[in-house]
Amino acid sequence: MTELGADSWPPAPLRTGRLVLREAAAQDRPAFVELFSSPEVGTYVGGARPREELEAAMPEVPGRRPGAFVVERDGAMIGVVTLDPGKDGRTDLGYLFLPRAWGHGYAAEACGAALDWFAATRPGEPVSLVTRTANDRAMRLAARLGFREVERYEEYGAEQWRGVRDAGGSTPGTAAD
Repeated sequence: MTELGADSWPPAPLRTGRLVLREAAAQDRPAFVELFSSPEVGTYVGGARPREELEAAMPEVPGRRPGAFVVERDGAMIGVVTLDPGKDGRTDLGYLFLPRAWGHGYAAEACGAALDWFAATRPGEPVSLVTRTANDRAMRLAARLGFREVERYEEYGAEQWRGVRDAGGSTPGTAAD
């Protein structure tokens, strides 16, 4: 994938039944600090960063770049979904949610909306997702979103799983309203 540019970014906010996916704003900074300093969130992504370090280094508007959506519920940021250029020419899907948002189906809803937007914006381009095989929730979500396994490998001291979602596949029940 070539990086998302002025022709497609930022899109109008994507709306689902419960969520809004939008570009980052200054009011999201405290939630970004909370997200990246959370030990629970850091479990499968290399660990949490110290809050003080994040407070000092984080820009006024964190996460504002093509392919990065803030996920909002009831006016507050609960997570992020990203679509980034991957090593192999595919686009990589990534997501992180605050622990209080876990277990409510928000990741499936938000990732599905972002994938549907991407398929409409970049028809014919497949998307990949990488997660640790030990992350049961992420493995279930990958299957639910239609990713199929293409490889397993060892990295960062753990077994990783890479799946691919073929171009044009829509995810039932997650499209933006």
